Amino acid sequence: MTAAPTADDLLVACLCAGWCTTCTAYRGTLAEVAAAHPALRFAWIDIEDDSDALGDSALDIENFPTVMLLRAGRVLFHGTLLPHAATLLRLLEALRNDALAPGDAAAVPAEMAAAVWRLGPERPI
Repeated sequence: MTAAPTADDLLVACLCAGWCTTCTAYRGTLAEVAAAHPALRFAWIDIEDDSDALGDSALDIENFPTVMLLRAGRVLFHGTLLPHAATLLRLLEALRNDALAPGDAAAVPAEMAAAVWRLGPERPI
């Protein structure tokens, strides 16, 4: 198990499903982006395998890959991305430039955000 995240850590969590071929293909892309950004934490969370920890709200995820960006457990972004490295890189660039549109981050239940934040270090890519 990895150390618990601190308030300064940024977690990039991909919420996926084992049966999803798009997710399976995206995992390598996410690993490449993670390797290029070692200061960030990246996690791969299977919404079915981790359904007990995520709570009922995880069932609302209908499209993949869904990415959640959190800092200190607070959701900065939550949404479905096109499964391309360039799309995720633009999102991370917007975050760095404080130009990130919040998407539907406000719609993420607090229980789910807390679970993703807690699970992140245990589910590296």
